[in-house]
Amino acid sequence: MNTKPRPSVEESPSKSRLRLWLRILKTSRGIESILRENLRAEFGSTLPRFDVLAALSRHAQGLKMSQLSGVLKVSNGNVTGIVDRLVEDGLVIRVPVPGDRRASAVRLTKNGIEQFAVQAAAHEQWIDDLLHGFDAIEAEELAHQLDQIAQTKKDS
Repeated sequence: MNTKPRPSVEESPSKSRLRLWLRILKTSRGIESILRENLRAEFGSTLPRFDVLAALSRHAQGLKMSQLSGVLKVSNGNVTGIVDRLVEDGLVIRVPVPGDRRASAVRLTKNGIEQFAVQAAAHEQWIDDLLHGFDAIEAEELAHQLDQIAQTKKDS
């Protein structure tokens, strides 16, 4: 996106950054709303379910519930209900953790792997359509700038 609006001469850098933050937030919420609607309409699913499947797809051996909560940055309580429904739907299973009788891990079933692959491909296409105005270099540059913001927060 090569169109760069010129900042107002009278606007302070802090006001410009506040306006930027508000635009980022508005854009993020708009994209999230579209993704939620697309998941509901095309797959009868939700974004939290998709997020759980995505996390588990990156950990073939499975994750303990506490690990899954940590990956998703939500409480165990939030994840438990979603996992229970995914188990009922045959997309994930609970398996014992060797050496820990009280713990179980959650991992994708064959059906879960297949269903997630279809949803992930659609999700990637939706994002590509929504962000089509960025070429690959612009997308990488913006991602790098956002990573720098995230790293600054961690360093504080």
